[in-house]
Amino acid sequence: MIRAIRPRFREAAARLDPPYDWRTALAVLVVGFCLILSGQRVELDRFAALTGEAILAQLGLAEESQVGRGLGRMIRSLLPIAVEERRELARLSEIDRENLPWLARIERVETTRYELDRQTLQLVPVVETKEYLVEPFGYLLRVLGKMLETLEIALWATILSVLLSGPLAILAAANYTPHRSVYLAARGLVSFLRAIPELVSALFLVLAFGFGPIAGILALGLHAAGFLGKFYAEDIEAADKKPQEALLALGASKLRVLRSAVLPQVAPSYVAYTLYILDRNVRMATVVGLVGAGGIGQELKGRYDLFEYDHVGTILVVIFVTVFLLDQLSARLRARLL
Repeated sequence: MIRAIRPRFREAAARLDPPYDWRTALAVLVVGFCLILSGQRVELDRFAALTGEAILAQLGLAEESQVGRGLGRMIRSLLPIAVEERRELARLSEIDRENLPWLARIERVETTRYELDRQTLQLVPVVETKEYLVEPFGYLLRVLGKMLETLEIALWATILSVLLSGPLAILAAANYTPHRSVYLAARGLVSFLRAIPELVSALFLVLAFGFGPIAGILALGLHAAGFLGKFYAEDIEAADKKPQEALLALGASKLRVLRSAVLPQVAPSYVAYTLYILDRNVRMATVVGLVGAGGIGQELKGRYDLFEYDHVGTILVVIFVTVFLLDQLSARLRARLL
């Protein structure tokens, strides 16, 4: 019995198609060749060489690497982070010495500079005393205030994107759009909003509205409306048809069907999409601030241009802590609502 089955099994195995043929092998070779050429164009070979050099340097098998020197210099310049704020008292016209800010103090610092004596033609030391207003947590509080502005920009941008994407999603859903031309126009607008990066739109909006949070809100809100409009519309199209057909059979209008049969199905996905966009807007609000669109990014760019890397370190720590806390809050909200 077993001997009779084996020849049949061999015949069946012989008739099975091979997992690949010469066309597949040729396609893999072509793709691999293109990837090699592309890797050389974007300097992946240099990346591999520098990374290997850094690993060998850490293992003690090579001298200090370029990557190690760069990272070490960056870390040394960022630490220790700046918490206090020091301002020269002579530049503060409205300061009251008897009523200083909370925990603030005045410090006197003596500096020595050299001037040329015109009679003896020699450099003579001149001692100058400067007074500084020192606020122990002044800069940290300033960064926290900028971070709060960043959160407000992200929140209002998310609200704007939800308000815009709701009507766009209905018009861009094939089963609820009033006409084919409206569908194409809505889909085109959604694609257009999604195609323009926030940083690019922020550059033009800063020119229109000036420096500040308005440009950031519009840049983030319009771009996020493109994403939400696409996701919302696709969920409407993919919703279960049976509840919709039942309500239509009872004579309900399309708006009533959308509210009673579609929204309960897509609500969990909408909540997840919106929370993701809010989290993304918080991170991107930092980026658009680099071009003057308000928030903590504007402070980061200014301190970086002044080579005040200890202040940059403070900003980076605050951004990291904020994003981490928002991730935890978003996870809890998603678990409670979904």
